[in-house]
Amino acid sequence: MTVMTSRALNRASLARQLLLDRADVPVLDAVSHLGGLQAQEPQEPFIGLWSRLRDFDPAALDELLTGRQVVRTHLMRRTVHLVTSADVLAWRSRHDAMLKQKVLGVYRRELDGVDLAELAAAGRAVLADGEGRSMSDLARAVEERWPEAGVRALGEMLVAALIPTAQMPPRGLWRTKGGVRNTPLDSWLGREVDALAPEGTDPVGAELVRRYLAAYGPATTADLRAWSGVAGLPGAVKAVRDELISFRDERGRELLDLPDAPRPDEDTPAPVRFLPAFDNALLGYDDRTRIVDDEHRNLSIAGERVVLVDGRVSATWTVDEDEVIVFPLRDLTRAERTDVVEEGRETASFLSDKASNSARIAG
Repeated sequence: MTVMTSRALNRASLARQLLLDRADVPVLDAVSHLGGLQAQEPQEPFIGLWSRLRDFDPAALDELLTGRQVVRTHLMRRTVHLVTSADVLAWRSRHDAMLKQKVLGVYRRELDGVDLAELAAAGRAVLADGEGRSMSDLARAVEERWPEAGVRALGEMLVAALIPTAQMPPRGLWRTKGGVRNTPLDSWLGREVDALAPEGTDPVGAELVRRYLAAYGPATTADLRAWSGVAGLPGAVKAVRDELISFRDERGRELLDLPDAPRPDEDTPAPVRFLPAFDNALLGYDDRTRIVDDEHRNLSIAGERVVLVDGRVSATWTVDEDEVIVFPLRDLTRAERTDVVEEGRETASFLSDKASNSARIAG
């Protein structure tokens, strides 16, 4: 079986993530291809798309949000993701069990004795008036019935697990501040989420495998689980295995992939890219060594924005008064520093709507 080096995996991931060369595709197609973008920080998906798409215009994403073609919702790993409406309608039911277990893992004691079906019905009754509500407002509306559970536990279970919801604009619009107002997905999108397939079948699981590999592969089944948070996918992998090819990584682990997916030569040049906080290019793997050294593995979990140099996490970055400031994690060559500053200037221009192109490397 062919062994793929870490550098070869890096170049494959960059190609799938649209980070090897900016893509000339519509924003909706990019969000779909990526399987969504992690989006608990409302402005970060704009940076992620700008780093991936040629001539990205934030207004295009705003129009998709207000036009209800993409939504902000809890999905993979119980985190807020920006996903296409088609995907959330198709995928949400397959994530339900995971979402409930994730919330119970934090609030099991508080929710002990709470009938979750009754809680869901009570929450839906409150939201039936069409008014979006914050998590805490929704919880307070039903708190009298379950006073011992507490607002936080009730709200998390309702919004992140029991009731498929969308976060309504202006939350998530470009350079716009707005609190979270949740509304049921079915009323927001005008269609109920797809029901789970009959027991013994898992077409959504099989599609998640294909879509994950298209955007992240080659990858292990542990990587797939780390991205989705969903249990029970080994059966889906088994169902589509005849469609897949296999490799080994340098540690001997099996990597699965789609036959026709891009796997560039490991010596393919990789441009400098500025990634947003919580980018799935890092969080979408169990083993992130293809893109970041183990000593820096938790930077993205901590909400640090990172800079890719030669395809790997080599710096963090922030913005101070429209100036992009880069903090290297290793010694950068003179040529690398030049490229980092150049891309930093472009990033500053994008973030400031061309009011500034100032960028520097700290130290």
